[in-house]
Amino acid sequence: MKLDTLCVQAGYEPQNGEPRLLPIVQSTTFVYDTAETMGKLFDLEEAGFFYTRLANPTLDTVAKKIAALEGGVGAMLTASGQAASLISVTNIAKAGDHVIASAAIYGGTFNLFNKTLRDLGIEFDFVSPTISAEELEKCFKPNTKAVFIETVTNPSLDVVDIELFATVAHAHNVALIVDNTFATPINCRPFEWGADIVVHSTSKYMDGHAVALGGVIVDSGNFDWTKGDYPMLTTPDETYHGTVYTEQFGKAAYITKCCTHLMRDLGPQQSPQNAFLLNLGLDTLALRMERHCANAQKVAEFLEAHDKVESVNYPGLKSNKYYEIAKKYMPNGSCGVISVCVKGGKEGAVRFMEGLKLAKIVIHVADARTCVLHPASTTHRQLSDQQLIDAGIAPNMVRLSVGIENAEDIIADLAQALEQV
Repeated sequence: MKLDTLCVQAGYEPQNGEPRLLPIVQSTTFVYDTAETMGKLFDLEEAGFFYTRLANPTLDTVAKKIAALEGGVGAMLTASGQAASLISVTNIAKAGDHVIASAAIYGGTFNLFNKTLRDLGIEFDFVSPTISAEELEKCFKPNTKAVFIETVTNPSLDVVDIELFATVAHAHNVALIVDNTFATPINCRPFEWGADIVVHSTSKYMDGHAVALGGVIVDSGNFDWTKGDYPMLTTPDETYHGTVYTEQFGKAAYITKCCTHLMRDLGPQQSPQNAFLLNLGLDTLALRMERHCANAQKVAEFLEAHDKVESVNYPGLKSNKYYEIAKKYMPNGSCGVISVCVKGGKEGAVRFMEGLKLAKIVIHVADARTCVLHPASTTHRQLSDQQLIDAGIAPNMVRLSVGIENAEDIIADLAQALEQV
């Protein structure tokens, strides 16, 4: 089936007399007839649902839909995008290990890596999203366990060369993790370009309505963990009576360990209610992405021609330095987010945002309603001046998330706000 059909049909196939729409299984626990059956579930000898922190029918169904959209062997829903990023790394890296990450990533992810995971003993090196293969080669160490990038960076709108990162990482038998939140699988499927693991903040385009926090990790099933240095997957897990994930679960070793180990111990499970709401959003994902991208293209062209605008970064503009690479990875459009620098410095940016009427200032991005944010003073305010520069964030940058309203109304609102700058 095509992607737009999978958005509606994948994951759930009701049988005779069952609900047509995915039901919410709002229960923490599940009943079995014998202690032996329950023991086999705990020992990973049988598949089934016994406690929602580990598995739930509603979550399982939505995870299957997202895995189908990304082309993976399995997926796991999390309570937030932050939780997905956390587990994607700690599933294969521990204290004493090393990870390479793009410097131009979402501020919350940067802080998670640069502060929290550093405090837990994982070493991080941050590199330019446009680094050359030769320079990237120099960053690998014997203890490097992962490379982490974003398809389209938040908020600087850099388009990352996935194939380059994958080629270099695989030459060192290291896995590539890609945050595909902005592009979504509708516009880019990183597995087709060599990525091994994909994460999303499902709170953004996948949900689409800003009603439910969530995240997801998707496993391609393509990486051979036995060729790299991944003892957590290739040696016995004594908490499961010596289970070796690569031996027992094959291509699904990584995602199985996510579910049975880290979700068991850390517990950042998405609620069944939120998974249900996420599924409703996924039904219209393909339709909405088409509208987001069409609107954003019109808005970006308007802003580029406006005399109160210093610069516009949007991959769909022919003048954009990422135009050609965006056509390679996202031929049908990138996303609905635009990075715009307004004249007049930070004061000009603030005056512009506060003059908007239709668009609202919110700590969110990538939902149906047009909104704006000033990254330097909000999502990335913990970064130093140099880190802001490395992340491509200027003091007068405004992140504009173009919604699915009529494009003419959005442009009219932007025009009147720019007149106040």
